Amino acid sequence: MRTIHGAVRATLVLVLTAVLVAATPAPAAAEPVGRPSESTTPVPSTAGWLWPLAGFRIVQPYRAPAHAYAPGHRGIDLEPRGQHGVRAPAGGVIAFSGRVAGRGILTIDHGDGLVTTLEPITSALVAGDRVLRGQTVGTLSTGGHTAPGALHFGVRRDGVYINPWVLLGGVPRAVLLPCCS
Repeated sequence: MRTIHGAVRATLVLVLTAVLVAATPAPAAAEPVGRPSESTTPVPSTAGWLWPLAGFRIVQPYRAPAHAYAPGHRGIDLEPRGQHGVRAPAGGVIAFSGRVAGRGILTIDHGDGLVTTLEPITSALVAGDRVLRGQTVGTLSTGGHTAPGALHFGVRRDGVYINPWVLLGGVPRAVLLPCCS
């Protein structure tokens, strides 16, 4: 009876090991570097994401809507502190650069279903240009739904808006403080 249990245990260990090995992602390849308009293929980011402004204050946080058509705030609005240069939060390919409803918009396709929208922005880049993580992609402009002088930073994964904090190291961890000391 003891050998049957041992054989079952060994089989379970082998099966679980195989499942874990199969579920472990392969190491990411290094991000290709090339001329800005060398390729129109989206380039997945392999490094951590950066905030699109070097110095800022959050004016409006992300607020998830209850459902697809409900009110919410599908991005983060940032007020710059210092320079107004806007940088790519991750490497990718410009999917759209132009004016919509009176404001400049820049959309970066990062691959793997991730797309960033930055607005209002003035940019000389055009669709198909490749950008690198941290590269200056334009300057803050005016217009849109943000407070004057603020930058809206939105991210979609497979067409659905997500909280950009998730890609920037996650939502800050809550710290519980002692009560009533």
